[in-house]
Amino acid sequence: MDDPDDGASTSVTDLLGARPGKVVAVHLAYPSRAAQRGRTPEHPSYFLKPTSSLALTGGEVARPANAELLAFEGEIALVMGRSVRRVSPEDGWAAVAAVTAANDLGLYDLRAADKGSNVRSKGGDGFTPIGPALLPAQGLDPAALRVRTWLDGALVQDDTTAGLLFSFGQVIADLSEMLTLEAGDVILTGTPAGSSVAVPGQVVEVEVDAPDAPGSPTSRRLVTRVVEGPAVGAHGAGPAADDVQRAEAWGSAEAAGLTSGSDGDGDAASTEEPFVLTDERRAALLAVGVATLSSQLRSRGLDDVSIDGLRPTRPGQRLVGVARTLRYVPFRKDLFAAHGGGYNAQKRAIDSLRPGDVLVMEARGERGTGTLGDILALRAAVLGAAGVVTDGGVRDVAAVSDIDLPVFHAGPHPAVLGRRHVPWDVDVTIACGGATVQPGDVVVGDDDGVIVIPPHLVDEVVAAATEQERVETFIAEQVAAGEAVDGLYPLGQAWRGRYDAWCAERDDDTQQSPQEGRPS
Repeated sequence: MDDPDDGASTSVTDLLGARPGKVVAVHLAYPSRAAQRGRTPEHPSYFLKPTSSLALTGGEVARPANAELLAFEGEIALVMGRSVRRVSPEDGWAAVAAVTAANDLGLYDLRAADKGSNVRSKGGDGFTPIGPALLPAQGLDPAALRVRTWLDGALVQDDTTAGLLFSFGQVIADLSEMLTLEAGDVILTGTPAGSSVAVPGQVVEVEVDAPDAPGSPTSRRLVTRVVEGPAVGAHGAGPAADDVQRAEAWGSAEAAGLTSGSDGDGDAASTEEPFVLTDERRAALLAVGVATLSSQLRSRGLDDVSIDGLRPTRPGQRLVGVARTLRYVPFRKDLFAAHGGGYNAQKRAIDSLRPGDVLVMEARGERGTGTLGDILALRAAVLGAAGVVTDGGVRDVAAVSDIDLPVFHAGPHPAVLGRRHVPWDVDVTIACGGATVQPGDVVVGDDDGVIVIPPHLVDEVVAAATEQERVETFIAEQVAAGEAVDGLYPLGQAWRGRYDAWCAERDDDTQQSPQEGRPS
């Protein structure tokens, strides 16, 4: 038995001394991971890991000498307490005996040969550390668990089950439609954002706890040290690292020192490369106005993508970034007591921001309290966030204005968050200022307002907006020279030839070399 003070009643070796029949792993389950991957699945999907990959209570894991991309994924593991077949989501959680920490390790170098099955890439000996202590499921709220991961002592993953894409009950019900889940089977429930690469000599630690439950039960830290092992591939496909796999293993193209990546988590159905807001795309978006982008989106049937009623803290601010989301629900005393204090969803959302992220807040248009203040705005700026958008109020607005962070808001207000709101969900689909915003959407703002662009339309819309502004520059020159707008604005056929000549002249000037263009 474990120390009763840790809230866990038994060790993982007591329950899993005999290996379980199967280990099932969920591909994508956390909104933060889905945002990182650039897609949000409609339904859960899975893969199997061999039970021989289990390493009870942790230990060492070997990265082959000729591989480079051993990725860690801190997860919550469910241990089934009884056999179930065709259960409802409501009954699914009742069949779980315990939860604990797990590390879904995988070699991205080996994915090319078995992508979709993950047999070799995620099935190696020791590639599923689990434990060390079990938290009895009875009495736990499955939506109030937390998973954290440390790499060499630095916290790199920190998320809760409050906003999972698929609840534990749904996952069990879905799986049980096609196969019998047996007592002792292990279900790995997916990893949040922050998964990355570990190299020999580094230590990965994973902990699962229930911080709001009586006694704050914890699995304690599952410790895995990475060592170098023998090379692989003598009798089959060897490691084959490329930039796609590097981007996915490190968690993003930027983290891997690249500019692009592709979708993953071993999902064979995912073949499209995820959208990456490259420096080139960002510069192109900054070069055109929100009003122009809005007209181009409207011409494509998207007339409801503006986040209305907002103002920038500083006139002239431009905003371009990728959406991360935070949802507030209306204040209720008991809910605020449970979710409003401590390291709540608002603080977790701010702390999880990456360079280029825009945190978009759903505050229901409630202007009677602040949803952001100077300290959290400063934290977002230090993390390299591209900005914050809220359809609620902002406190300390003068101090926030002095911070180098674009902030668009509904108005200033001196009151604290708890006057009107409870911080609730992170990285879920929200409504802000009348517009639907999903994690991964592209957010652009200027003095005219803020709009949301679906990622798959960015290149098309930017190209059309750039051409539109070029046409309008030509038209403005003609109007300034005294021409009437009839037939000119919008550009009619009679003016098309003069416009083409104007473009050719400008293109010639642009292509002229610096030496040719410099006077002698």
